[in-house]
Amino acid sequence: MTKKSFPLRINEQVIAAMQRWADDDLRSLNAQIEFVLRDALVKSGRVKLVQKVITDVEPLEGDDVGEEAM
Repeated sequence: MTKKSFPLRINEQVIAAMQRWADDDLRSLNAQIEFVLRDALVKSGRVKLVQKVITDVEPLEGDDVGEEAM
């Protein structure tokens, strides 16, 4: 998927709140804005969710903590 740059003018309080939310979710501000926009599009039925990203986490060799959970 290609990305397109787009200048965005936005209220200071809104951008500050988005930055705090991005920090909480460990995302960049840009990724957080894209996440919120995509989520709104899916929820409103304007786009269809095609694929969710699933990340499997495997314990490192010798990591007993991960084996106990299984």
